[in-house]
Amino acid sequence: MSDTLWWQHGIVYQIYPRSFQDSNGDGIGDLEGIRRRLDHLAWLGVDALWISPIYPSPMADFGYDIADYCGISPIFGTLADFDRLLEEAHARGLKVILDFVPNHTSDQHPWFRESRASRHNPKRDWYLWRDPAADGGPPNNWLANFGGSGWTFDEATGQYYYHAFLKEQPDLNWRNPEVRRAMLDVLRFWLGRGVDGFRVDVIWLLIKDEQFRDNPPNLAWQPHQAGIDRLLQRYSADRPEIHDVVTEMRGVLDAYPERLLIGEIYLPLERLVAYYGRDMRGAHLPFNFQLVFAAWNAREIARVVAEYEAALPEGGWPNWVLSNHDQKRIATRVGAAGARLAAMLLLTLRGTPTLYYGDELGLENVPIAPDRVQDPWEKNEPGLGFGRDPARTPMPWDGSAKAGFTTGEPWLPINPDHAARNVAGLARDERSILTLYRRLIALRQGRRALGVGRYEEAHVEGDVFAYSRHAEGEAPLLVALNFGKAPQRVALPEGVRLLLSTGLDRREGPFDGLLGPEEGVIVELS
Repeated sequence: MSDTLWWQHGIVYQIYPRSFQDSNGDGIGDLEGIRRRLDHLAWLGVDALWISPIYPSPMADFGYDIADYCGISPIFGTLADFDRLLEEAHARGLKVILDFVPNHTSDQHPWFRESRASRHNPKRDWYLWRDPAADGGPPNNWLANFGGSGWTFDEATGQYYYHAFLKEQPDLNWRNPEVRRAMLDVLRFWLGRGVDGFRVDVIWLLIKDEQFRDNPPNLAWQPHQAGIDRLLQRYSADRPEIHDVVTEMRGVLDAYPERLLIGEIYLPLERLVAYYGRDMRGAHLPFNFQLVFAAWNAREIARVVAEYEAALPEGGWPNWVLSNHDQKRIATRVGAAGARLAAMLLLTLRGTPTLYYGDELGLENVPIAPDRVQDPWEKNEPGLGFGRDPARTPMPWDGSAKAGFTTGEPWLPINPDHAARNVAGLARDERSILTLYRRLIALRQGRRALGVGRYEEAHVEGDVFAYSRHAEGEAPLLVALNFGKAPQRVALPEGVRLLLSTGLDRREGPFDGLLGPEEGVIVELS
């Protein structure tokens, strides 16, 4: 696949650093822990690791409130530790992607401390400050994503500042050229150290309405939904000017060879694809979360895939995501058998897949007792199920008491089934979901049809979604996925050859077309 870029034929593996591997016994994962586990990623066969934020931070939102964009939090290690990790990852052929969080800083960042020092401070306009409304309240009705108003009053200077998330996370003013220059220099700092790309946090929020107009009400809002959804984010998100910012970021990366720009974007499909940019000068991969929210049945999944493929602009490379640090794990959403089916779907669709750590083990959300809750969203809006801790729990490496993750007290509980569900045990099991992931990845890397080939929908019949992948010079492959709880027969031409089944209980060879409940297969067509 030498005629494609690494991120087109590669697989991205997301690491939540607090939970991957602890090396010093404090119960929190760190960079040295990631370095020690690089062999797992190489063995699994992925191509890149994306590390969630590791910068100095008061940890009000666990690293998404950054106090220094060009450093490493002591919790995770040092710049020397990062450089060593980067060097050893590259030695194994692994790319390294960092989280870039440009929408907001910590309220402890030196920039914000200067900004709030006085109305006349040179950095005042680096953030979004506004006078109170006529009644003394917030300047407008914008809400925060984690509950409550998006505005906090500063007694010392008599103005409000805006924060799309916690009050400890004031939003930067991306209309200010000095802010843009400073943040683009952050990208250059890490690119100069050898980082291979960035996943840009909440990229669609960076520019706000210049007039700070009220957001309109969402008439479809229901009480079980998050408070932020009471309003349509018309003026506080996805403003037209954002695309100029994304193009500037892309321009910085393009000055370095083969660097990758990923954008986190929770928007309807027709607005999501706009982030590829004019003439493909935006994000290389605007994250596609369609599978995260789709109903789990053949017809709906087929519709999602078809609509996404049709919406892609010419030259736009697709990508797929099943889980991440903000969403329920795929095994929790679809069950154990469904998680195996999802693995085959993720790794056989056209485009770049992103795999969330622990999903290769079929790890489910871990229940968190009220006294162990860490996530500020859960604390601000309790009882609504928005807590993200259950999907951020430690990686179970073995069946020991603390799962090989730490010698101390883990910062979040370990999965209660870790004695059976762990890397060491599942690696020895020839039919485990971990073995399935490894075999799927090996098959994908060995077949151009799966890695970069053409996608063609075959049919949806009952509970079965089937599609084919094609590459010049190779036999075409058919993927058939039975989303139902009963066996289903697929009509196939003569002479098809089974390559892999999700149950790993069939031998490679002739295939009669009968799929078991929630079984998927990859077959080679003659």
